[in-house]
Amino acid sequence: MTFPSVEHQFEYLKKGFAEIIREEDLKERLEESYKTGRPMRVKTGFDPTAPDLHLGHTVLIRKMKHFQDMGHTVIFLIGDMTGLIGDPSGRNITRPPMTRAEIDANAETYKEQVFKILDPEKTEVRFNSEWLEPLRWEDMIRLASRYTVARILERDDFSKRLREGTPISMHEIMYPLGQGYDSVALECDIELGGTDQKFNLLVGRDLQRDYGQKPQIVATVPILEGLDGVEKMSKSKGNYVGIHEAPEVMVKKLMSISDDMMWRYWELLTDLTLGDIRALKDSGRNPRDIKLELCERIASDYHGAVAGKAAREAWLRDVSQGQIPENLETTVAADPRLGKVLAVSGLAASGTEADRLVKSNAVEIFREEDKGKVEVQGPGQRLETGTYFVRAGKRWKRVVIE
Repeated sequence: MTFPSVEHQFEYLKKGFAEIIREEDLKERLEESYKTGRPMRVKTGFDPTAPDLHLGHTVLIRKMKHFQDMGHTVIFLIGDMTGLIGDPSGRNITRPPMTRAEIDANAETYKEQVFKILDPEKTEVRFNSEWLEPLRWEDMIRLASRYTVARILERDDFSKRLREGTPISMHEIMYPLGQGYDSVALECDIELGGTDQKFNLLVGRDLQRDYGQKPQIVATVPILEGLDGVEKMSKSKGNYVGIHEAPEVMVKKLMSISDDMMWRYWELLTDLTLGDIRALKDSGRNPRDIKLELCERIASDYHGAVAGKAAREAWLRDVSQGQIPENLETTVAADPRLGKVLAVSGLAASGTEADRLVKSNAVEIFREEDKGKVEVQGPGQRLETGTYFVRAGKRWKRVVIE
């Protein structure tokens, strides 16, 4: 197996992580993989507790894709056994156990959804019932003996519940051990998870060491804020974008995020490198257009490029139809160059002001026939013969190019 250079892999892979334990270990493992040609084994576990995924869930799946892009083996682990317990991370009450039928149904839905991002031919799909179900009582005792109650109670949510006198069930205490044993069974090099999963991921690292394996690298991704830019993306909070939602709905929802939040979405929800994102940020383009490009890209990921582009155009039509004033004054322009059009129509006092308006992204152009937006390229841009609605700042004119 031939991999890209270690430096290239390291810079590309570390994008979007909140923490890597430890970065030097990741670089060392990449170097070892590069020399031997052996792909790293990268695991992410999902308990199938809900049938539908939203963009918040895909932050992890996107990072799996990045490792896959670099030639490594990604393992999509479905926690059908740990799902019977329910991950207690971040919870102040015991989660009701799920039934086997619920888990099986959700697992099938998960597989269908993750392959919108991952390559099914290069993805190892596993169920942790493969190794957890055969464990005998004696095996469970031996596994439990490798971790202390004091260590388990170091978890923030457990220690908080203990202080508040909120019950902690014994099966919840077994959950981190079950997840940690997954890493032993799969001989993982790296395990990915949300920042709220850090304790569980570290348990896997400790257990691997106890079982004589090289401890896995732990890499956590931040929790994605929802459309409000404040709360964690969640269906219950209504600030989510579901990956099964229609592309037009996705674009409309995503266009509501703030310009600042847009850059976080670029980093966590796309494959662009940090350098690419910096170039976009420094491009001087209208933030709205960059955000619309983000929306089209995300919609295309889950519905295809044709549907993504159509959703973008539908949003532009809706917006332009709602914002163009009626009964505009009409100007006829013989010179089709944009700078001249602005000056002749009175939208700019001079050619110099026309240049300034164009360069500051204060100009928008829409075709009259279909309200389609025309990309503004520069003051020397030549408009085709036809009729346009032109905005410069807050002023509008209807312009006929002869």
